[in-house]
Amino acid sequence: MPFTLFNTMGRKTEIFQPRQAGKAGFYGCGPTVYNYAHIGNLRAYVVHDILVRSLRRAGYEVNHVMNITDVGHLSGDNDEGDDKMVRSAGERGKSVLEIAALYTNAFFSDTDRLNILRPTVVCRATEHIADMIALIQRIADNGYTYSAGGNLYFDITKDSAYGELALLRLDDLKAGARTAVDEHKRNPHDFVLWFTKSKFENQALVWDSPWGRGYPGWHIECSAMSIKYLGEQFDIHAGGIDHIPIHHTNEIAQSEAATGKKPWVRYWLHNEFLVLDKEKMSKSAGGFLTLQKLVDKGYDPLDYRYFLLGGHYRSQLQFSWDSLEGAKNARKSLTDKIRALHEKSLSQQPTGVEEKTYLSNFNKALEDDLNTPRALAQLWGLVRDSSIEPQTALATVLDMDEALGLGLRSLLDRKKPPEDEAFTREIEGIIAERAAAKKAKDFAQADSLRQNLKERGILLEDGPGGTIWRRIAGA
Repeated sequence: MPFTLFNTMGRKTEIFQPRQAGKAGFYGCGPTVYNYAHIGNLRAYVVHDILVRSLRRAGYEVNHVMNITDVGHLSGDNDEGDDKMVRSAGERGKSVLEIAALYTNAFFSDTDRLNILRPTVVCRATEHIADMIALIQRIADNGYTYSAGGNLYFDITKDSAYGELALLRLDDLKAGARTAVDEHKRNPHDFVLWFTKSKFENQALVWDSPWGRGYPGWHIECSAMSIKYLGEQFDIHAGGIDHIPIHHTNEIAQSEAATGKKPWVRYWLHNEFLVLDKEKMSKSAGGFLTLQKLVDKGYDPLDYRYFLLGGHYRSQLQFSWDSLEGAKNARKSLTDKIRALHEKSLSQQPTGVEEKTYLSNFNKALEDDLNTPRALAQLWGLVRDSSIEPQTALATVLDMDEALGLGLRSLLDRKKPPEDEAFTREIEGIIAERAAAKKAKDFAQADSLRQNLKERGILLEDGPGGTIWRRIAGA
């Protein structure tokens, strides 16, 4: 069966045919590191991880590039509002770079706990300003820009294909343009490539450019960094569905304007929202759920990963504590069955008979637009099938988990009961969060985390080799 993906560009499922045989260039939109990632954000990165694991399983060499946005992202995606990084730094009394370091480390602590593989390349916006300036210059040289009020804008009317990804018609955009928030824009849907002092008088991070001292717009970073690491044309670009109408639409316009209208990306993948009480989870609404909040309520991060795998990435997923509890119980039942298989495999002589049906169907499910619910069903069918010898079933389960990423192999090497495993994972996650806070010089947060653990009977000891923990006697 060929590997297929649903391409947002065209709204249809297509056979994956990379530009270079056997290789896949993949760019996944990364976090804006102004706050902790909420569990809705983290759904996208689990989806990206499944994509990477599935492509590698199918024999592709994957170059996975992810950005870290630490400058230029305003609170409104369409050049409106405050800079998210600057606002967060002001609220917390820290520098922008300190905020970026704190929340970048917290983000990777979360993805590690979710067993998400690290990207091949992680690129920070602030380290690629020269690449952005060079790309903007190409766009300007090709006649797609204008200067107004000190800023450099992309003129969408110069791009007849603008809005194709989002099924927007340029004529309708023009007709619907009545008033613009930014008085300097010729069209409300034009977007900024480079800001100068005309946007904010005291922007924290600014650089010299041909258009004045300032900083880049949010959209240009993804174009510049993906082109730098994957080339002017590559295979897959992914992100949440909220990126379709503005961010990804603008990325396409500016990238293809720079490269002479070369088709930039072959396949566009977008995951649906995680919803809570029928509302999209967002940081702006306040009270959002972080992974640590799930852990504080007694859930292992892999319970949440299991929950996400139970829904197709293109389907809206309703979160509730009851549904997470169901995922926790299902994962525990799965791990119990795998431990039982392991015990049986140690006492029974193998026959050497291979299991092919479940594994074949499992692979077909993943190759059918990353159908993780169907893949999980094959895993469950396998562990419940008593006709398959334990050694074969166990080996197949572990093979499947190379794609699912539920950490099942580690169950065979640990003697601690599952509740101790979850507790250890939780403590190690808090220690990583505390280390990130100390690195960002947020000593109040670091002290708070340490005190919270002490109240729970856990004492942290810092030493040359790092931080270790032990239970307080009598606790």
